[in-house]
Amino acid sequence: MEALRIVFMGTPDFAVAILDKLVQNSYNIVGVITAPDKPAGRGRKLNESAVKQYATAHNLPVLQPTNLKDEAFLSELKDLNANLQIIVAFRMLPRAVWEMPKFGTFNLHASLLPHYRGAAPINWAIMNGETETGVTTFYIDDKIDTGEIILQEKTSIDPDETAGELHDKLMHLGASLVLKTVELIKANQVEPIKQPQTGDLKLAYKIHKETCQINWTLSISDIFNHIRGLSPYPAAWTTLYNGDEELFLKIYAAAKEVQEHPLETGQLIFDKKNLKVAVEGGYIQLKEIQLPGKRKMATHEVLNGLNLLKNAYVR
Repeated sequence: MEALRIVFMGTPDFAVAILDKLVQNSYNIVGVITAPDKPAGRGRKLNESAVKQYATAHNLPVLQPTNLKDEAFLSELKDLNANLQIIVAFRMLPRAVWEMPKFGTFNLHASLLPHYRGAAPINWAIMNGETETGVTTFYIDDKIDTGEIILQEKTSIDPDETAGELHDKLMHLGASLVLKTVELIKANQVEPIKQPQTGDLKLAYKIHKETCQINWTLSISDIFNHIRGLSPYPAAWTTLYNGDEELFLKIYAAAKEVQEHPLETGQLIFDKKNLKVAVEGGYIQLKEIQLPGKRKMATHEVLNGLNLLKNAYVR
């Protein structure tokens, strides 16, 4: 089989670990495609993607198209003469791009497809209380996350695991799976499997601000899963009512205490070090929170400067 010439497409840190795995294993990366630089911060300084920073540091050619259907970009991509494309946390590709290489274009997705197709599989797996997830490599087709599966690998989700912790676990698992997939393609031993198209699939919709709001009337387990499934980003939130004050409160870490009590849902129980929310079946103890205009802090630090009233509550 002819030597592999790989184009890698990705943007965030998750993709960097996979690109690095390929580089460390001496695969020929002929080009890296990533998002255009974006202005960020108060000074609106142009911010380079994590993948671009890595590629530049390793002297890999970088393309940053704004339009993947642009003829100039398609011409540049063709000139790279790649015979395999690998996609990790990037945009949906037009047919002209994914059909280009001889050995196809495959994607790494952070779920066990066909479940959790979509933009936020890590968050939704935890928010839905799953105890198992994994990573999948599959060939790109003209829909989102529906192509033929090449390989999958499972891993457990620990009861207290956050989305951030699972992200890192799946990132390393995914890097190994991509390497195995490339080795199969190199050896011409891929036997792809069509995804089942059943109607009872769990999806991973894009997360919006409204998605992150905590519904305190849910079960104690659902609330706890909601918080850890959105930690550390974008973070679950609620409104804290403290007398005449209404404060937007982000919650990054919590614990659940299963216990019967007579209190109303949303009522706060607190002392100088602890802050708990009464819910059906127990309490949600807030461990790390953030108030408007402040950094996120351990709850006991916040309580030092916050004058909570006896009848304070969240909703």
